[in-house]
Amino acid sequence: MNVNATVLEQLLRRPASERRILFTGATIVTMDPDLGVIDQGDLLVEGDAIAAVGPHLSADDAVVVDATGAVLSPGFVDTHRHAWEAQLRRIMPDVDDLGGYVMSTLAGYALVYRPEDMYVGTRLAALTAIDSGITTMLDFSHNSRTREHSDAAIEALRDTGIRGVHASMGPHFGDWDRQWPGDLARIRDQYFSGDDQLLTLRLAALATDEIAGPALAYGPELARVARDLGIGVSVDAVFGTSSSEAVLRWAEDGILGPDVTLIHATGLTPEAWKAMGEAGATVALAPTSDAQIGLETAIPAVDEALSVGIRPGLSIDVEVALASDMFTQMRALHAIQRMLAVNAAYGTGREPRRITTHDVLDFATLQGARTNGLAAVTGSLTPGKKADLLVIQAEDLNNMPLNDPIGTVVLGSDARNISAVLINGEPRKWNGHVLDVDLPGLRREVHASREYVLNAPAAA
Repeated sequence: MNVNATVLEQLLRRPASERRILFTGATIVTMDPDLGVIDQGDLLVEGDAIAAVGPHLSADDAVVVDATGAVLSPGFVDTHRHAWEAQLRRIMPDVDDLGGYVMSTLAGYALVYRPEDMYVGTRLAALTAIDSGITTMLDFSHNSRTREHSDAAIEALRDTGIRGVHASMGPHFGDWDRQWPGDLARIRDQYFSGDDQLLTLRLAALATDEIAGPALAYGPELARVARDLGIGVSVDAVFGTSSSEAVLRWAEDGILGPDVTLIHATGLTPEAWKAMGEAGATVALAPTSDAQIGLETAIPAVDEALSVGIRPGLSIDVEVALASDMFTQMRALHAIQRMLAVNAAYGTGREPRRITTHDVLDFATLQGARTNGLAAVTGSLTPGKKADLLVIQAEDLNNMPLNDPIGTVVLGSDARNISAVLINGEPRKWNGHVLDVDLPGLRREVHASREYVLNAPAAA
């Protein structure tokens, strides 16, 4: 595929609003139910949007990118990541339970974070997301100790060029300014006043008061804040019996709906799932988090979600203990669900109800966009949507020959196969390299921030 520097120079010579890019000869996995997979197709980007998808397109004055031997896919959508923790990656790879994570990170390292540490961690997470094909990331930013901490996290998303969702919450433990949620109005007016921009805002909360007290727990008061601001809500730590009871209260209070995302949703009762399905709530699964850390049942709740008509999004969660990329989430969920389905049917003569690679790619793209409140913007290669797309090399050593494009994306590919990433029509990765990043400078900042956080007295 022709994604060399010369083509990039041709693209960047033109103002973004006047740019036309024609990808030709690709296998296009649109994830649009009406368009499906297009063999040897073309895709036209005009400005920040997808203008057309189909065979044998022509476009005068377009920069032509020969995508023969490549798969074009929608960018992946991460529905929940605590991005500020990125400089602490894999510091506890074998953490045994939620309590171990909470006490070491939220009750320890978090207390010493400065605004500049928020910026470094969030920027590192977002750039890594772009490198691995995640074009939209919801940053569940739950260390907003001051307004400056919030500003730093938002500015980090803005500076990377990712399609970012800033989900703001106050800290679990320690001293902080108690400016949240009141400060959300300022944040909205200062950073999110436009209708057509890369960054969007959500309110973040916990399901119950068990971990950090009632101030951070979702309920009528926080629902009113979100409604008055016109923003969605993302609720983390939705686990077990107490969260199931909370879900039923939210349904009774009329504050459970399509604008509310429940994260994890592990170990919930059938009654809670029924209420979630009837309300049209969305769900963000964290497949490796549930399984590896051992949250409640330790089983990602994909079957429960599907049984009530909810097609979930997928998420990374905490990089202190988990992988950073969406390929891992798709493969983990695919393997776990199919293992359990076959095991449940073994010896019974029943046919296992197995999800497919198409399902998990749908969760990682279109359903993730819907979960983040962005279904009309991104998640599929549909004309009119924003041009958030991946160019995946299908003839690389680990992918050739291309037999099934969806199977190749889900089971065969990784970050090294992503030769180009466009977000909002703007090249963010090209010829296998993330653009506009001073890697040595970033490395120095990351190491300096990590050393500060690990050695500050309050983190001991």
